[in-house]
Amino acid sequence: MDNRYRRYLPQLYRERDSAFIPAQSWPKTLIDLALARGQQEHKLLRNTGIFYEDIAQGNILLTPQQIFRLLDNATRQPQGYELVFLVARDLLTPYQAHLSQANNLAELLDYFVTYAGTLSPLLSLHLHYEQDRLVIYWQDNFGADELTPFLLAMMASSMRNFTRWRSASSPTWTFYFKHAKPEYIEQYQVHLGEQLVFNARADAIAIARHELHSNWPKIPTSMNIINPLTAENPRGFLHEVYYYLHSNLQDQPNLEQCAQDFGMSSATLKRKLQKHHSSFQQQYDLVRKHLALHWLSETRITQEEVARQLHFYDAANLRRAFKRWTGQGPGKL
Repeated sequence: MDNRYRRYLPQLYRERDSAFIPAQSWPKTLIDLALARGQQEHKLLRNTGIFYEDIAQGNILLTPQQIFRLLDNATRQPQGYELVFLVARDLLTPYQAHLSQANNLAELLDYFVTYAGTLSPLLSLHLHYEQDRLVIYWQDNFGADELTPFLLAMMASSMRNFTRWRSASSPTWTFYFKHAKPEYIEQYQVHLGEQLVFNARADAIAIARHELHSNWPKIPTSMNIINPLTAENPRGFLHEVYYYLHSNLQDQPNLEQCAQDFGMSSATLKRKLQKHHSSFQQQYDLVRKHLALHWLSETRITQEEVARQLHFYDAANLRRAFKRWTGQGPGKL
């Protein structure tokens, strides 16, 4: 744990009602697949504010809340859960030429972090090295709530598909999901393999460190980059709050200071967090949970030291909080 830090101030962010997701990308794929499987258009697009004619004819931008309504409608239909895995097959195709420039998994993950606003706008990635493996924790950026499992399955499957293709092998991913094992477990097994953990402490994927730098086959440099990636995309609101709290943890940030730095009153920040189905305490605890999982996996760091770094009175309070966050005590690590 490094005590050196530079105070971070909030940057531009996007909200639930910010229109920035191209409808012509995976949302259209989802709609087309659903219609091809017999779903009725009026039920699929109900209360989304989406009209198929507009998507087919122009470059329409959708908001996260429109995406959530669409995903909710699609997955409520019989066998609708299969759609997210089918969408995942082509999720990264528009950026394949750019991502293929990665020479190994470590470089690919750098792309995902740098261009997260484009590659994974609804879920952000937080990378932690824990002993002999890399753990990537997922964070909901806009308040997807009960739809989060579908987004997790989609992103996990797309990442597994791409790394298997690009590496010409099968990187050994382990997938962790906080939710219970679904009835359609065979879909997870087909698309994600057998290394699945449900009722986990956190939504995450993990891989052994030694697989990160194994060289991948060369790709011809003549591949056309049709959809160039840009790092200028703002973070989602919840990600920006998380990043602010994580970066300024040493200051023991509170609601009032956070609101001031975000340029609004405490009441306005509360309302904005509620709009995204979250709260200041939830985001603060998520930061501390991820750091606790990371630090407590390092045997050289004591629970007392972790408690101090995370601003708990003592190790006993840390243990109680950890059990509340994960359902298990830190001794289980």
